[in-house]
Amino acid sequence: MNKSLLSIVFLFVSMAAFSQGIIRGKISNPSNGEAVAFANVLILNTDFGAISDENGMYEITDVPPGLYNVRASFVGFKTETKYEVSVTISKSVQLDFELREDASELNEVVVSSEFSRSEETPLSVRKLNSNEIERYPGGNRDISKVIQALPGVASTASFRNDILIRGGAPNENKFFVDEIEVPVINHFSTQGSSGGPVGILNVNLISNVDLIAGGFPANRMDALSSFFEIKLKEGNREELETQLTLGASELTLSNEGPLGEKTTYLLSARRSYLQGLFKVLGLPFLPTFNDFQLKTTTKINDKTELTFLGVGAIDQFVLNKEIPEDETGDDLENRLYLLDVLPVQSQWNYTTGLKLKRYRENGFWTFVLSRNMLNNEAEKYFKNEESSEANLLYRYLSQESENKFRAENNIFGNGYTIKYGFNYEYSRYYIKNFDRATLANSNEIISVESTSNFNEFGGFISGTKYSKNERLLLSGGVRMDGSDFGKTASNPLNQISPRFSVSYQLRPNLFATANAGIYYQKPPYTVLGYRNNEGDLVNQDEDVRYIQNSLLIAGLEFLAPEKNRRFTMEAFYKKYKNYPSSVRNGIALANLGADFGVIGNEPVKSDAKGRAFGLEFLAQQRLFNDFYGIASLTLVRSEFTNPNTEGFIPSSWDNKIILSLTAGKRFNNNWEVGTRWRYLGGTPYTPYDVEESSLISNWDLRGQPIFDYSQINTFRLNAFHQLDLRVDKKYYFPKWSLNWYVDIQNAYNFQAEQAPLLVPVRDDAGNILVDPNEPSRYQLKFIENTAGTILPTVGIIVEF
Repeated sequence: MNKSLLSIVFLFVSMAAFSQGIIRGKISNPSNGEAVAFANVLILNTDFGAISDENGMYEITDVPPGLYNVRASFVGFKTETKYEVSVTISKSVQLDFELREDASELNEVVVSSEFSRSEETPLSVRKLNSNEIERYPGGNRDISKVIQALPGVASTASFRNDILIRGGAPNENKFFVDEIEVPVINHFSTQGSSGGPVGILNVNLISNVDLIAGGFPANRMDALSSFFEIKLKEGNREELETQLTLGASELTLSNEGPLGEKTTYLLSARRSYLQGLFKVLGLPFLPTFNDFQLKTTTKINDKTELTFLGVGAIDQFVLNKEIPEDETGDDLENRLYLLDVLPVQSQWNYTTGLKLKRYRENGFWTFVLSRNMLNNEAEKYFKNEESSEANLLYRYLSQESENKFRAENNIFGNGYTIKYGFNYEYSRYYIKNFDRATLANSNEIISVESTSNFNEFGGFISGTKYSKNERLLLSGGVRMDGSDFGKTASNPLNQISPRFSVSYQLRPNLFATANAGIYYQKPPYTVLGYRNNEGDLVNQDEDVRYIQNSLLIAGLEFLAPEKNRRFTMEAFYKKYKNYPSSVRNGIALANLGADFGVIGNEPVKSDAKGRAFGLEFLAQQRLFNDFYGIASLTLVRSEFTNPNTEGFIPSSWDNKIILSLTAGKRFNNNWEVGTRWRYLGGTPYTPYDVEESSLISNWDLRGQPIFDYSQINTFRLNAFHQLDLRVDKKYYFPKWSLNWYVDIQNAYNFQAEQAPLLVPVRDDAGNILVDPNEPSRYQLKFIENTAGTILPTVGIIVEF
């Protein structure tokens, strides 16, 4: 019996030891969709490789488990390298390549597509692949946290995912998933802005992410700071695969495979138990979220491909009124303050879209039809006493829905490309709002229920041209956009958006680049659809306008492809105009924070200006000799004008310095260790008006202090820094694989300074004390406010 058991164990170990992985896929020409036959596919630094057949298909077998860089090449085409391809025994790897035709006579250097210049955006593009995203220290498999390693990207010191690009506000970014716009990528998003504590997108499904921080292509619209191009994997064409991820705050199930001969699918669902973690940490709010994603790809024929995308989320946010017995002092007062000001919130959103791609001999058409919707609800009672409507401070319900159509035609010639297209959007904004807190000083109650509809349209044309030896690349384009949300905006000639880029190859691996462009973005729907109690569209009457950003960029890029290295340096200058400013408090919306709430639901004027300028440095090492790393440094200033101040003052996003250092090392037996350290300069903040806040009439109506906007952003926080660590260990078995990881955020427990809180003084029973010298006022005091805690996460990923 012992011998039999020993034999079974030996057989199992032998299978695990000698079973090998498979890499297979298709090589095609992205210009016309045709297969590239007889192309070479090599796993770098190994003897493994294959040649594609007449249909562009290839297969490499008997590959030991691990991470590899894989390169595809063919005479007359540009080489493409896929970095850090993860090979396991439990499933085959589907790895497709797109090889572009190469008319160049310059063969002095081979440049990977993941490092090379994009024709339309030859600068300010940063790329991350799936493995970089999944293993990122402190990222906790959240794409919104991972991109914070890239140059020019700042974030708030709290637990939110507000993305600040080159001194711009968090609502100046747009996100496209497989070319379909997804407006909301974070749970508990701030309406009118962005951000949120947790990202929606499942990194298991992501193939790569491109951050475009300048030189925007003409087919993208309605953003001022960046575009994120997120590409999802295509479902496995050969077999069903499943991945189960168990983390400290969520459970995720992913599945993919074929649906017949022509269709594949990707499916993901996630359920959080974040409320349990937050309760253990003693936080005064308990969020719960769910999300889903679905992608199908159908090859209708050799020339036609149809993609369906569905992304959605459901969020619930309740208060944790249980006060730990050992909580005293500032901790207790901080908790009571947050309980007083945080609303009970629920939110759901979804995006669905269809993309039809039709190839021809020298190009292709792309048609995109999509719909997205956001439903945001919040209510707040004074002292959380919900039994009486008299205690209701506000009850808010708002919906944003958009229906979009876009058509684009790409034409490829010998050394040039031409692209043109148009877009149309019909949107609906609904609001039902009861608010007795916002206008507390005037004793006016806001009571509004209304629906607004808007039409937006636009068109573009762009082109690129290489010199004969491809040393010089010229690209340019122009687009126009218009909308009926305002008199000026309705004329597209007022929103002419030109852009021009040049890139020159100084040496085989050294490039000089420059870009100039004017870009436009419409204000948020909370601004466009704001109505007074009489039902008037206030901001439409004020002729609210598109926000304009004039952007200049110049830089150098040095590539060392033989060692997978890249170095860049860029200078940028952004000049804003027509930025909305609040009529009530006389400040630009760029200077409002992005906490839980609503931004811009008030009367505004398009009269604020702004500017952001700085330098960026990047050193990137893709996996080489089992080491990888990213070092980025940004020196930036961000300033805005306000109607009630003179000249430019620092904006709420003026970090001054952004430093991020990320590195990792792979060891024997499938161990991997990664670390990230980031440093952010302290941001400005606005102090509270103690005199106004202490009035009993104000505090009882608002339940929170009032800002002193006459001192807008005159104070500045101390710098923030944080160390994150991650350890991964992988096991490969014949039919499945296991990866466990430990991710530690804020490893040395740095306490980031936040603006001090102004809170009421309470007696032992929790009642607010009245000022004995002035019976019309409460007693208030300032308490220290910090953010930061060690946050360890243990996760398990099972693939089968």
